[in-house]
Amino acid sequence: MSDTAIARFDADAAARGLDVEVVERPAADSLEQAAALLGITPGDIVKTLVVKRHDGGFLLALVPGGRSIAWKKLRAVVGVNKLAMPDAATALEASGYERGTITPIGATGDLPVVADERVLGRRIALGAGRHGASAFVDADALVAAYDATVADITDEEPVRG
Repeated sequence: MSDTAIARFDADAAARGLDVEVVERPAADSLEQAAALLGITPGDIVKTLVVKRHDGGFLLALVPGGRSIAWKKLRAVVGVNKLAMPDAATALEASGYERGTITPIGATGDLPVVADERVLGRRIALGAGRHGASAFVDADALVAAYDATVADITDEEPVRG
């Protein structure tokens, strides 16, 4: 990611008073491998997903590792009847970050954040706005800094075999 994105990330974290630790890390082939590399549990890795609203607007959904968006639940929380995952180019345009690096911290567009309730009460790792890095932050502080809506918006991912 560009130096501009890194500067945007750092400036937003500072402006919101977030204590963020950015850790460089190698690429991982699975959630479990990523968690092992970071020394945390898979559920402590939180994906930030760009979600497109039916009216053309966007939001960011914080989804713990091992879980996926439960669309019916998220639609109910947001109060709409249609949501979708945009393509990679649209997600980049909406958030200012490439997939795999997306984070609320420094995201463009002042997008609303909806966090799954399971992220609370823990230190989480999420995208750092650049490839090869993760950002560690207190989930409760992150939720407060972005005035995020907290709700049950995920389901457990099926076991792949």
